Amino acid sequence: MRRTETGSHQAERNNWRFSRWATLAAILLIPATELSAGGGDKVDTKSAAPRSQAVAAGSEPQGRRIVISIPDRKLALMDGDRIVKIYPVAVGAGVSPSPRGNYTIASRIPQPTYYAPGKVIPPGPANPLGTRWLGLSLKGFGIHGTNEPRSIGKRASHGCIRMRNADVEELFELVRAGDVVELHGARTVELAQVFGTPDPVRPKTQPQATPVVVAVAVP
Repeated sequence: MRRTETGSHQAERNNWRFSRWATLAAILLIPATELSAGGGDKVDTKSAAPRSQAVAAGSEPQGRRIVISIPDRKLALMDGDRIVKIYPVAVGAGVSPSPRGNYTIASRIPQPTYYAPGKVIPPGPANPLGTRWLGLSLKGFGIHGTNEPRSIGKRASHGCIRMRNADVEELFELVRAGDVVELHGARTVELAQVFGTPDPVRPKTQPQATPVVVAVAVP
């Protein structure tokens, strides 16, 4: 009888030790499991590794943006470092220059209405804003069409960026609110890569002197 009780107590003691070690092992494994699972989210290690390498190398795409060279009177739609398309534009005249700096597209308005002191021009052929308006985060300035296509390529606007109506309609469909707009007042290395080397300024030819014939009277 005593041997049976001793064996039973021994078995209970062994079971208690096993249960204690099992519980301790489970507690120790929990942090490692949560860490490998990313706090409960599934982590694709195959896709995560290349992404971290791209960030370290600084090769993440910069996204869609508009780059405008005021000296070149050109606008480029960029996707990262890739040129999507380049358009000729008109920029601010000397008395009303276009702003410099980085802004964003704040509004997109098809068939805009033109408002000026004492004047309202509805959409149509006479509207100075043309057929589309891309308003910038700088109030009062934007990229728009024009009813004066001959002004494209010149310093002719009141500070806004003018485009041909067909061009601004195309650009309108390719950009969204929040896209960055860069206005550069001087040529940079990036502008040279985007728009190419500017055309050399040819020296003005001096008009040839007209020979003067002096009549001398012979006595």
